[in-house]
Amino acid sequence: MAYTALARRWRPHTFAEMTGQEHVLRALTNALASGRVHHAFLFSGTRGVGKTTVARILAKCLNCDRGVTAEPCGECASCREIDAGRSVDLIEVDAASRTKVDDTRELLDNVQYAPTRSRYKVYLIDEVHMLSAHSFNALLKTLEEPPPHVKFLLATTDPQKLPVTVLSRCLQFNLKRLPIGLISARMKFILDSEGIAAEPAALTLLAQAADGSLRDALSLLDQLLAFGNGTVREEDTRAMLGTVARDHIVRVARLLAAGDAAALFACEQELEPLAPDYGDLLDQLASLLTRVALQQSVPAYAGDELYEPALLQELAGALGPEDVQLYYQVAILGRRDLPLAPDPRSGFRMTLVRMLAFRPATAQAMASAPAAAPGGTGTGNAPAAGGAGAGGPGAGGAPPASAAQAGAEPCWTERVSMLELDPPTRMLALHCALLGREGGVWRLALDPRQASTRTRAREEKLSEALARQVGEPVRLEIELREPAAETPAQAAERALRAQLAEAHASLLADPLVQALQQRFGATIHPDSIRPLRTH
Repeated sequence: MAYTALARRWRPHTFAEMTGQEHVLRALTNALASGRVHHAFLFSGTRGVGKTTVARILAKCLNCDRGVTAEPCGECASCREIDAGRSVDLIEVDAASRTKVDDTRELLDNVQYAPTRSRYKVYLIDEVHMLSAHSFNALLKTLEEPPPHVKFLLATTDPQKLPVTVLSRCLQFNLKRLPIGLISARMKFILDSEGIAAEPAALTLLAQAADGSLRDALSLLDQLLAFGNGTVREEDTRAMLGTVARDHIVRVARLLAAGDAAALFACEQELEPLAPDYGDLLDQLASLLTRVALQQSVPAYAGDELYEPALLQELAGALGPEDVQLYYQVAILGRRDLPLAPDPRSGFRMTLVRMLAFRPATAQAMASAPAAAPGGTGTGNAPAAGGAGAGGPGAGGAPPASAAQAGAEPCWTERVSMLELDPPTRMLALHCALLGREGGVWRLALDPRQASTRTRAREEKLSEALARQVGEPVRLEIELREPAAETPAQAAERALRAQLAEAHASLLADPLVQALQQRFGATIHPDSIRPLRTH
């Protein structure tokens, strides 16, 4: 038996079977229930969102043998004929192939005659915007004052091309692009009904590629079933669509968080043999960064089929919010400029270079916060006198001995520097300040702006690391509030500012620089100054 495409086999036959478009279905259902049915309807929207499907269901509602209803029986002769496409009283016209005025006049010559067997004679004109100006003029009078037994159902993907005189005589319904979640759910329902197992990530990728069109999604699903020999797997979906496995995108994001340029470009070289679509790579990276930003802003965000919550929480802790925003902006601008690059790969590589080159200095300092943080005494977080400016790198003197080396209780900054932590857990510790200790209970204040760094798993890892350091069980009590004392992250940022100020003063005092300023009117750009790291 001949194979019927999924989009045709699973075409809805009632409003209840429709996917989405509730705003349209509600209006039509109420109109049918109240008997206030207009004589002309215009359904607009992009391809594959259900324009002609809604029109055919509406024709069934109008001509069902059991009466005008929002729930046609689907069993009477009229319903079966419309479903089979052989109803003599449902006249379907493709305006793209019948644009001439003579075609329209021939069509309208039979308007005056009563329906053959149904209640209404229904004219369904698809792609109505393709009619010529003379054809619209011929249609206008009939559309304004049709016989009582005639209904016009017009469908178009471009309503702007219709004359306002036609628009004003129709009830207009704009069908929206379908969300990815709805398209995925519909495909899962169809595959479950067909007895075919599917990986959720594969359905999400198909729904994204369909760009809001359910018909396109089902066509892609048909293609995937042929490609994968009846299976629906993420690996096959990516191969068919020409997209790169998400593991590569995740690795790129992790290397960006680590600031490891060498490993990042080694990863990029590994992608070259796959002949990827570099524009799609940047789209995927921007999509991942969007989810990371949501995780940072809304800690309860649960991720989706493509990226699990644990991964998003890891990246949310490893990347600062400023980094995420910067990388996202660079990714979408790089995507825009990709056609202007010498070749797509060069454009992609330059985009990665920009992400690293323009990374905020405070984020770079955060990674080395233990080395830049000043020492202190007691259990608080206040730096000792002299701080980074007197004893830090670049000051010309040896750093002061830590409180731990002197036998005193180390401060929180020093404790964090000595803990063995993974990057996400260290980020949590860096944004905390110690409020006090009572036996094995450690009370910490977490900067509310860094609330996204806090998860149960990171708290457990931090308490375990502290327990190993002090040799006794530790239980953490973390409060979201502005720390009264300086956090290690704030200390690192202050130390960096002091280093930059010292580097700026040193540069201004340099005789060569002064000579260049006097002779050539040279100007120093403060943003270009970076302190030399001697450790």
